[in-house]
Amino acid sequence: MPKYVVNEAGVAKARKMIDARQYVLRSDWGQVQPSAADGNAFLERHSWEEYAAWHLGLTEGAAEETKARYAFVYGDFQRVHRMGIIACHYRAAEWGHKEIELAAHDLLQYLDARVGSAREQ
Repeated sequence: MPKYVVNEAGVAKARKMIDARQYVLRSDWGQVQPSAADGNAFLERHSWEEYAAWHLGLTEGAAEETKARYAFVYGDFQRVHRMGIIACHYRAAEWGHKEIELAAHDLLQYLDARVGSAREQ
């Protein structure tokens, strides 16, 4: 089974997008999560660094600038999806990737706190 480390650039991008209110609170993640073709289309217009920032995990041992290097996508390459973060959390917990699980948990709490404070304003 692959091992993953937290992609700090992905966490930072997610937080920045949450702060900018660039998120979707309710979505059918199975329908909106990026496909391989979506990833290819994104890479035609963006750098590997930008692609990487949409993922919470980095696969240990995988070559840089390959799709195999990046795991646990949390958005649709435009916005953060709350259900994407939940999917990352669930999948990481299911397979025992504790650091990714905790990073996703922290992001979910961060998003929920921001949404709550936005509703209070």
